[in-house]
Amino acid sequence: MADHDTRAAGSALADLPYRPCVGIALFNRDGLVFAGRRRGEGALAAETQAHAWQMPQGGIDAGETPRDAALRELYEETNVRPEAVRFLAEAPGWYSYDLPTFAAGQPWRGRYRGQTQKWFAFAFEGDDGEIDIHRPGGGAHKAEFEAWRWEPLANLATLIIPFKRPVYEQVIAAFAPFARPA
Repeated sequence: MADHDTRAAGSALADLPYRPCVGIALFNRDGLVFAGRRRGEGALAAETQAHAWQMPQGGIDAGETPRDAALRELYEETNVRPEAVRFLAEAPGWYSYDLPTFAAGQPWRGRYRGQTQKWFAFAFEGDDGEIDIHRPGGGAHKAEFEAWRWEPLANLATLIIPFKRPVYEQVIAAFAPFARPA
């Protein structure tokens, strides 16, 4: 019976749309990228314990361009203002992932099967002291990260939760020219 329930949940999930989102690879002057360790929440908390590091990401608001959403999300998650970054590149396509069946229906109130993301690379031209993950967006937004560090871009695929790994592999390939060699 459990197998049937899992298949039925997977089938229903496959009928849902993807949530349109953005992702941000923020490079410092040394070619390292910002990685934040997500706070554990909900059904994914146990799964994310070992793979809790990720780059900033978030949804695109109605009427917002993906690039504007990327700059907004960066500020809302890291406190890095748009004037502290320089645009480097936009990934050539949209990268998508599906939520695992065990987490289906929990994020986004069950309206989406996963996310489709447009990724952007920015150079951080500010000072590390501007990054404030505990009071992001000038303190107007809930903290999504509990820690952060600069990390070689190539390492992010092993630090991210496994179901997002194929997206991160595409991001790493797209933005490798901006990264410090591993």
